[in-house]
Amino acid sequence: MESEQNKPHQRRKRYKGTHPRRYEEKYKELAPEQYPETVAKVIKKGSTPVGMHLSIMVKEIISFLEIKPGQIGLDATLGYGGHTEAMLGCLEKKGHLYALDADPLELAKTKKRLQNLGYDEDILTTINTNFETIDEIATDAGKFDFILADLGVSSMQIDNPERGFSYKKEGPLDLRLNPLKGTSAAQRLQELDEDELTGMLLENADEPYAELIAKKVMLEIRKGTKIDTTTKLAEIIAAALARIKVPDKEEAIKKSCQRTFQALRIDVNSEYEVLHNFLEKLPHVLAPGGRVAILTFHSGEDRLVKKSFKKYKKEGLYRDVADEVIRPSKEECLQNGRARSTKMRWAIRD
Repeated sequence: MESEQNKPHQRRKRYKGTHPRRYEEKYKELAPEQYPETVAKVIKKGSTPVGMHLSIMVKEIISFLEIKPGQIGLDATLGYGGHTEAMLGCLEKKGHLYALDADPLELAKTKKRLQNLGYDEDILTTINTNFETIDEIATDAGKFDFILADLGVSSMQIDNPERGFSYKKEGPLDLRLNPLKGTSAAQRLQELDEDELTGMLLENADEPYAELIAKKVMLEIRKGTKIDTTTKLAEIIAAALARIKVPDKEEAIKKSCQRTFQALRIDVNSEYEVLHNFLEKLPHVLAPGGRVAILTFHSGEDRLVKKSFKKYKKEGLYRDVADEVIRPSKEECLQNGRARSTKMRWAIRD
């Protein structure tokens, strides 16, 4: 077998034009850590480099959690691992951190990235599971001194058109956090009727044009139109809102596309049900004095977290909870536009 040292050097694949068009051929997007200068330029402009995720409110989270060497912690939503890396640094190789992610594809990449930074299984355990299973994790790990749950979708998922999270790029209308399980968004649309779709858009995204969009989607399905790509759904939303009278129609259509995709993603992944289960189990897996921070990105999530924290404080399970949300700084929002909608709430176990 030919050793790595003796293998002939392979030149990077060349492409026609200035940039490759297909996502799977974009070497910088698929390995951004190998291009630090490009990454730095993109971040300086206030954008997130494709293939990366800029973790939000890291300083605020670390400040609140007060992590000490030797503690046991949980990152309920591993993602790109930015928060995880910061928490591991606080442990100073003492204690243990458990990190969960429903997405097997991104989890494998992040695990390798963190291993390359020196965080092996002695200090970090990664598990491909949804965070509603925290009670099962705690059975083996014991109660946690600190927990973080970042409820946002990772930039890597949004940027990869094959995952179907963005209406801006052509791709299959999927939206599953775990693409190997469950029902895709395209399949889900075939299962709904007009009233159900209207209700979904209202409940999951507060969509003001829910009825118009649902009516148009169902009309297209009855006509036999295949709504199986991201851009096809976006076209139908635009057609549904063609006659609305607003000062900036283009912006209104853009916002409705964002909200519709959000509503479908929440439904496909049962996100509210999963979050409810997580919040119900949360105080029971925290050690006395244990701290939890949760980042939410839309009103539906924030309402659930606020309600649960208040309920369990009243019952005496939480010693203290955040009275008001904490938001990212203006500087962070300028550097990372995806931080603007973030709200952080926290609670401390009695």
